[in-house]
Amino acid sequence: MRVGELSKRSGVPVPTIKYYLREGLLPAGVLTSPNQAHYDDEHLRRLRLVRALVDVGDLSIAAVRDVLAALDTRDDTLHKKLGLVQEAISQPGTGELDPLAVEDVLAFFRRQGEECADVTDSNVTHMLATALSAARSVGHDHFRELLDPYLEGLKIIAQADVDYIATRGSTDDIVEGMVVGTLIGDAVIKAVRRLAHAQVSRKVLSDGPED
Repeated sequence: MRVGELSKRSGVPVPTIKYYLREGLLPAGVLTSPNQAHYDDEHLRRLRLVRALVDVGDLSIAAVRDVLAALDTRDDTLHKKLGLVQEAISQPGTGELDPLAVEDVLAFFRRQGEECADVTDSNVTHMLATALSAARSVGHDHFRELLDPYLEGLKIIAQADVDYIATRGSTDDIVEGMVVGTLIGDAVIKAVRRLAHAQVSRKVLSDGPED
């Protein structure tokens, strides 16, 4: 396909595609003439992944380049590659970490049989420590007690997420599905959680059907 067809099938404007080509995020097409190149389904898959990382993941071009290089060159399992991208799309925040919140995170990981020597070594653990620090700052020191039940409930969601992406074809398709599923899924889970709160609150806290 030519660049116009690639644009039509991906939904990415031609100028943006050419920018990604210049930045090395998209491999060059096969030249069919001095001013024309042919692109195939591999280009389409990579373009969709780049778009997901930039538009949904909100990553910089430099960060996207690093993620793509790691996906292409590392001799790692798909599990490790997905972890790499999860790290890239996780934003830990800039708040000051409460030492007690840090210990809560480390204790949580120990209970779960996971390794975590320093919460700042990972964006994900750093993000959790930032959240618990914020809870402590407003007097909710015992929020840590929700971590284990949260994890058990979220394993059901995680299974659904992995099942959703596992049926996709190439590594690029799987990673794109994970980025979209994680970040858009976060927004969906937030909204559905509000509905769950309303239903449980109605059952547990209301005085009657009209409350």
